[in-house]
Amino acid sequence: MIKSFTFFALIMLLSQPLFSQLEVAITIDDVPNTRKFEQDNFSPVLLTKLDSLNIPIAIFINYGLVKKNQYVEKNKELLSEWLKRKYVTVANHTYSHFRYSEVGFESFKADIEKGEKFREKFDDEPINHTKYLRFPFNDLGKDSVQHAQIKEYLKSANYTITPHTIESSDWMFSYLYDRYLETGEKEKAKKIAATYVSKTIEYFDFFDSLAEVQYGRKVKQIYLCHDNSLNADYLPEIIQILKKKNYSFINLEEALSDPVYQQPDTYYKKWGVSWLYRWMQNPKERSTAMKQEPDIMEVHQLYEKLISE
Repeated sequence: MIKSFTFFALIMLLSQPLFSQLEVAITIDDVPNTRKFEQDNFSPVLLTKLDSLNIPIAIFINYGLVKKNQYVEKNKELLSEWLKRKYVTVANHTYSHFRYSEVGFESFKADIEKGEKFREKFDDEPINHTKYLRFPFNDLGKDSVQHAQIKEYLKSANYTITPHTIESSDWMFSYLYDRYLETGEKEKAKKIAATYVSKTIEYFDFFDSLAEVQYGRKVKQIYLCHDNSLNADYLPEIIQILKKKNYSFINLEEALSDPVYQQPDTYYKKWGVSWLYRWMQNPKERSTAMKQEPDIMEVHQLYEKLISE
């Protein structure tokens, strides 16, 4: 079954026009990274890099991070700088970054609203704010009941659940990258960063291929990554590679205009998989597709080893 999927994917790729349109919205979770901001002597490294890229970005703000250390006023200034950028679409990632499946509806609803109230303090800023929400860990609930409950609330509150179609486990690579930098193992840090970049591009190729298999065309992709040291140093490189591969960078609203995002999500588990999987009706089809993903098992094993030490 896996072989037939691979063969079908190849046929679909070969049947497409050579220069068919590739479009992606770049979205960044867990903004602002106040821990890194402190480490960098209060210099907004990732934001400064993004300023030079001239592409739209959507950020999902983890509001509680502003109060994670003693530098609350400086952290507020950092958040204000993010909010001022005209190329930035501002969205909610909750206040406390709870797992919805664990805390339940009432606590999670309250945390969404707490984040919203915190943002309102910045309303005098010229921000591009829309009511998008991304669930922490992309955990939409442990079962169909939780899924339905939160979706009904979000609809009534005029929130749009923000999906992703591509991600490359940057949080795991970032842990290793930071660990090696902290221990002075710069060559290992460079190696893990190089692996992150190459694997991310493989994930783009894979999910573009998967979309063509499912829909017979390219779709407007949404890439999920995080505000971390690794992306501060290497997201610009990924962007440049994608440009060479003829990607166009679009804002989140434009990405969501693709009809694929109007499909019902019938994946009722808590794991944060790509929406290209969530839209699959057949669990066997989903499992087969997942097994075709780029292999990062070696990185995962290293991550598990280091966090257990």
